[in-house]
Amino acid sequence: MSGVTTNEEAHRIAREKGVSGPLYLVVKYTAALLFRIICGFTATGKENVPKKGPVVIVPNHKSFWDPFFVAIVLRRPVHFMGKAEHFEGPMAGFFLRLGAFPVRRGESDAEALATARAILARGDALALFPEGTRVRDEGLGAPKRGAARLAIEAGAPIVPATITGTEKRRWPLPRKVRMVFGTPVSVEGLEATPEDAAEAIGQAWPQVEEEYANWQNRAGIIAAGAAAVGLGAWVIKKRRG
Repeated sequence: MSGVTTNEEAHRIAREKGVSGPLYLVVKYTAALLFRIICGFTATGKENVPKKGPVVIVPNHKSFWDPFFVAIVLRRPVHFMGKAEHFEGPMAGFFLRLGAFPVRRGESDAEALATARAILARGDALALFPEGTRVRDEGLGAPKRGAARLAIEAGAPIVPATITGTEKRRWPLPRKVRMVFGTPVSVEGLEATPEDAAEAIGQAWPQVEEEYANWQNRAGIIAAGAAAVGLGAWVIKKRRG
């Protein structure tokens, strides 16, 4: 696996071989065990991801760890795009057999798009972050249409996914991560045009925005409640003093 050094070879392996079943399972279940102990994550709505056939999952993106959480909570293997730089060293083959494939950031990468199409054509699952990159600010970024266009071309449903808890952390790993897979969006009857792609992502992404906003509101309410409890305890203490 360590002999992969070229972009062309990486894409050939991703298109022709894909995930290594035994390696994927070993890494997945090992990571799942460690993440459950350390991160305490939960996932709901997993039944919304089809068990077979092509599907495009569109999560929000806050952290380097987001792809790992998507992969370990689903039964079926999931493929991801990764920065091309990760595939230039000795770990390239390892990443490829775990479902990742390279994409050149900041430009239109025809090779990466062709690999994504090949993955969907063979009936596999593909996760794409429609924001395009990690959004470090509060809130979410505006979704791009590329993921929806690929889904339309493949006839694959789009499943929105909301990830919370990976935004800020004091530990090496995130804590209290929560994932919610939303209602699948059908692309039946749509064409791979900018307009139809915008319509498809426009149906999927609001589910992510709503769930993320709900999480932010809950976090604010909990913080306010904790502050109120602390203030009340301080007042009682003062009165007794």
